[in-house]
Amino acid sequence: MSDLSDFNTEAKLAAAQARQRGLTQEHIAQAIGASQSQVSRVLSGRSKRRSKLLDSVCKYVFSSGRSSKKSAPPAELTQALRAVWDGTPEHAHALALVIRSLGALGANPPDGYVASNRERK
Repeated sequence: MSDLSDFNTEAKLAAAQARQRGLTQEHIAQAIGASQSQVSRVLSGRSKRRSKLLDSVCKYVFSSGRSSKKSAPPAELTQALRAVWDGTPEHAHALALVIRSLGALGANPPDGYVASNRERK
C-alpha cells in the first residue's frame, strides 16, 4: 500500500507537469469527466488517500501532449461519429465526454478483438 507522502508527491509532480504543458485544471477536468474543484484538490496533494481520480489525473497529465504531430482522424472514427451523432451540440458534448473518459481509462479493445463488418461500415 502506498504511503500518504508517495501519492501526494505524485500529485504535486502531476501539477508541475500540467503547468509545464499548459494544461489547466478545467481542461484536465473536462478530459477525464471530473469537476475543476476535484482536479484542484487532487493536484494540491491534499488527498488523504489514493483514489481513482488521482490515477486518472496523473495518467492524463503524464500522457497528454507527447506528440506534437497532428493528423486527421481515421476514417473509422469519423464514420462511427457520423453514425451515432444526432447533430446537436449537447450530443456532441456527451460523445466527447465518453471519448475522453475512454482515453483517461486507457481503454483498449480486448485481445483478439476484431471489428465486425457492421462496425467497419
